[in-house]
Amino acid sequence: MKYYLTTPIYYVNAAPHLGHTYTTIVADVIRRFKRMQGYEAILTTGTDEHGSKIENAAKAAGKSPQEFTDIISAEFREQWETLGLAIDRFMRTTDPRHRQTVFMLFDRCLKSGYIYKGAYTGPYCVSCELYASEVQVGEPCPDCGRPTEAVSEENYFFKLSAFQDRLLELYERQPDFIQPEVRRNEVISFVKQGLSDLSVTRTSLKWGLPVPTDRKHVVYVWFDALSTYMSAVEGEGLWPADLHLIGKEITRFHAIYWPAFLMAAELPLPKRIVAHGWLLFEQEKMSKSRGNMVRPEPCRRVVGADGLRYFLLREISFGQDGSFSFDALVGRYNADLANGLGNLTSRTLKMVQDYCGGAIPDGGDGSLSPELGALAARTVPEFIQAFENFQFSRGLEGVWALLGAVDKFIVERAPWQLAKSAEESAQAALRDTLYVAADVLRLAAVLLAPVLPVAAERIWRQLGMREPLDEQRLEGLAPRQLAPGQKIGEMRRVFPRLDMASAVQRMRTLEAAELARQAALLGKGAPPPEAAPEGGKIPIEDFAKVDMRVGQVLAAERVKGTKALVQMKVELAESEPRTIVAGIAEAYTPEQLIGRKVVIVANLQPRKLRGIESNGMVVAASAEGGLPVLVGFLEDVPVGARLT
Repeated sequence: MKYYLTTPIYYVNAAPHLGHTYTTIVADVIRRFKRMQGYEAILTTGTDEHGSKIENAAKAAGKSPQEFTDIISAEFREQWETLGLAIDRFMRTTDPRHRQTVFMLFDRCLKSGYIYKGAYTGPYCVSCELYASEVQVGEPCPDCGRPTEAVSEENYFFKLSAFQDRLLELYERQPDFIQPEVRRNEVISFVKQGLSDLSVTRTSLKWGLPVPTDRKHVVYVWFDALSTYMSAVEGEGLWPADLHLIGKEITRFHAIYWPAFLMAAELPLPKRIVAHGWLLFEQEKMSKSRGNMVRPEPCRRVVGADGLRYFLLREISFGQDGSFSFDALVGRYNADLANGLGNLTSRTLKMVQDYCGGAIPDGGDGSLSPELGALAARTVPEFIQAFENFQFSRGLEGVWALLGAVDKFIVERAPWQLAKSAEESAQAALRDTLYVAADVLRLAAVLLAPVLPVAAERIWRQLGMREPLDEQRLEGLAPRQLAPGQKIGEMRRVFPRLDMASAVQRMRTLEAAELARQAALLGKGAPPPEAAPEGGKIPIEDFAKVDMRVGQVLAAERVKGTKALVQMKVELAESEPRTIVAGIAEAYTPEQLIGRKVVIVANLQPRKLRGIESNGMVVAASAEGGLPVLVGFLEDVPVGARLT
């Protein structure tokens, strides 16, 4: 069974931001979910690279349109690879293969009599690249609100006016063709008001695809870009698409123009168009024009790709607008992933190791925990149904309700007490408790694999499962399928807890560095230090810029309201001690720190953590998932000595 889905073809007048990332992550989740249902799911994305806005952006960057689009398109591709997104087809509108599909569609519409040559004189919106015949020249564009300009040029027009009744019939015949319902109603209302013919070429545009039979005309952006959904899979037998996943602002183009083009060309229509809401940052839509974009890379580097994926799917009710903030991201990560799923995994497997010799116990027939078994059995089909209906947040909420019930179950059963008793009833309850907890982790790993592919794989391996997780099928998934006696794998913390203040500050710092890197990419500024590849080698001159000195802790206390932060007064042989805040309180008590000699990075810019200005950084080693270990010395070293 095939399942073909697409993201929008992203416009490349700037590099990808979190709004693009949201759509693409959701598409990746759907692809993985459909594959676990047994479908041969194929995901297409790509870049829309023609038009006057691209010409203008390239000129501003001092590059040719082709050079500019090569750079930005590569940014999109590399960003999706960095996030681990499973993209099957990536198509650029500058690709020669795409050109042939556009010309095929244009020619079919021309021969069927639905494209004709004419002329347009009137208002034009440069931002939307649309004629705005419903307003006067200079008045705001009805779509974006920017002032319109006067244009007059010869065009080829598509007879969109001829498709009003056919489109309304389509929406009536296929109620789920446009989702959610609010978007469907908007489209129907728009079409019922009457449709005007649509310009599909420009003579004033140079950067685009020239019409083969009339080369002074260049194919207009929507006729060009929408064809990408077909050109990406040309000759593979995958068309029509099962799903076009888009943002709500481009619903009209996909739900009106695109099916009309295909009807005119006598080609199959996509089966479903689903529009999601906007991602709001500081209560405004995230967009290049507003300058309020958040890049995905700083988030990934702090909470991981899985942490970002989970937040976007759990925090936002799909189809509605959703809010994003660094604080909310870290808060959700800590509450649900570190304290929830991650903690349940660690405590369950640790008890299996301690009380059952590292082997999954025989949990009996489930009669000792019928309510939890029934909840697990209900959760699986409810999760699948929610994801089928694009209700991702609801589906995840159900899984976390199950995980919470298991946590409560463990506390009530108290396995650590049962393990002390030699009575068979206590031992049976112990085995049942740990089996149920481990089995729910197995269910969670399978259900969450589309959303948390890295973490789910880690949990799967720690449970000792040998068969590939990505080959598991949702059909037939049920409780009590975990084999007793199976040896668990090596235990590793799945989601280490983050200190809120430190994590948010790091993301803000990385965000500024990423913005500067992208500007430097287009020749708009010098690259920042953070732009160097992770793990890359640096020259000795760069290392020499870091001033590391020996300091001695004179006083220390925990920062109120935090779990990890400690405030210290550190002597560096300067005129007065420095105040330094460090995230080491989980590893060291204040009493252990007083009098200790530590290594301090002394020439960092000051930053505030929980309202306290920190003037330096303590150097420590920290293995993945482990606690920090302060750098020290075997010999006595004087305070203030510089490390070289």
